Amino acid sequence: MKHNIDRREFFKTAGVAAAAVGLAGCGQTTGQAGKGASATTEAGNEGMTYRINHKNGDHVSILGYGCMRWPMIKDENGKDIVDQETTNRLVDYAIEHGVNYFDTAPVYLQGQSEKATGIALKRHPRESYFIATKLSNFSNYSRENSLEMYRKSFENLQTDYIDYYLLHSISGMDAFQSRYVDNGIIDFLLEERKAGRIRNLGFSFHGSPEGWDELMATHEKYHWDFVQIQLNYMDWKHAGGRNTNAEYLQQELDKRGIPSIIMEPLLGGRLSKVPQHIADRLKERNPEGSVASWAFRFAGSPEGVLCVLSGMTYMEHLQDNVKTYSPLDVLDEKDLAFLEETAVLMQKYPTIPCNDCKYCMPCPYGIDIPAILLHYNKCVNAGEVATGTEDENYKKARRAYLVSYDRAVPKLRQADRCIGCNTCTSHCPQSINIPQEIHKISRYIENLRKDTL
Repeated sequence: MKHNIDRREFFKTAGVAAAAVGLAGCGQTTGQAGKGASATTEAGNEGMTYRINHKNGDHVSILGYGCMRWPMIKDENGKDIVDQETTNRLVDYAIEHGVNYFDTAPVYLQGQSEKATGIALKRHPRESYFIATKLSNFSNYSRENSLEMYRKSFENLQTDYIDYYLLHSISGMDAFQSRYVDNGIIDFLLEERKAGRIRNLGFSFHGSPEGWDELMATHEKYHWDFVQIQLNYMDWKHAGGRNTNAEYLQQELDKRGIPSIIMEPLLGGRLSKVPQHIADRLKERNPEGSVASWAFRFAGSPEGVLCVLSGMTYMEHLQDNVKTYSPLDVLDEKDLAFLEETAVLMQKYPTIPCNDCKYCMPCPYGIDIPAILLHYNKCVNAGEVATGTEDENYKKARRAYLVSYDRAVPKLRQADRCIGCNTCTSHCPQSINIPQEIHKISRYIENLRKDTL
């Protein structure tokens, strides 16, 4: 395929050096790559680290741009729309500093992400970046709707091929069977891969170990080119809900030589907004690095990881992540043990595992579900959630919670409007019982307002 040759030539002229990174904890090595992907450090672009996809020779930046959280502004009618000008600047900076993987989906930002991403990327040579998008046929997985969504992605992204195409958020064989097999879509996508309109075919996973094992068993039939998994230093051994420990997910991919793409390295921002004493602990060990940099170094350290996604709304986040990965300083055994201790400490804080993906939105009753859950988590980490009026800091915590809550969530979108319709729960990749959590928060707020906690 011509675009494959062009891409290899592009990276050849960009001067990609060969210096493979070993397994996490084993430092850096030089030589042949491992099973799924290996790391190389480019001389230019301020030293961005790249991983070689040995299935096709792609040199993928270890930092990938997750396009779920583009900056938003209000239009003349008060509707939230993508701030295209700021988005363009973010994309320009990312590409200038070596980022070449951009991950979007038809459902991101209430359907606006693909088009905004396409507009921003079209201003750069097509061979200078990889596009990843998904078949997000959650609620309507008829063949007709699935094909329409697939074709619309090409139109929105202004491209005639997709580099990395995913079946979106598969939990096991039941979902895979109904959304992709029974309607013949998987056979269609396999033919698209043969034709070159899809260069790599994979899926993203949220689910149980049983569901994971079922999907891994399909590799012999479908020959997955990559898989996207949730991996961070909390989920490595302590995955919550019905999710699977990332350590097991990565091990099973390594066995089969399947490269992984990493999502949620910060757990929806929770690993950058940790309680103060944990932040102090991280800064003491590495004063020059940010709190978030620990999570990104962890996610990028396994050899089989091809790319780590980050939804970078603000330029300062993009700049910090570029710094972390230019080049990547792979964690050693002592660092990994330190982060495991940190994960154990983090478990003592009862936050709700919301990653702000907004799959639960829009709520039919106008509730801002992510804002409510994330505000609660922020107050937990800040020590501003009281257990009773006898708490030493009750008055301070009460005022802090109520004042910041009204600022964070408009009154007509607050928790007390939830009727428990349960429309949101089936869309949550973290398997949160959303109405239960919303009602719990609503009762807590009501007690704070009445001063009867």
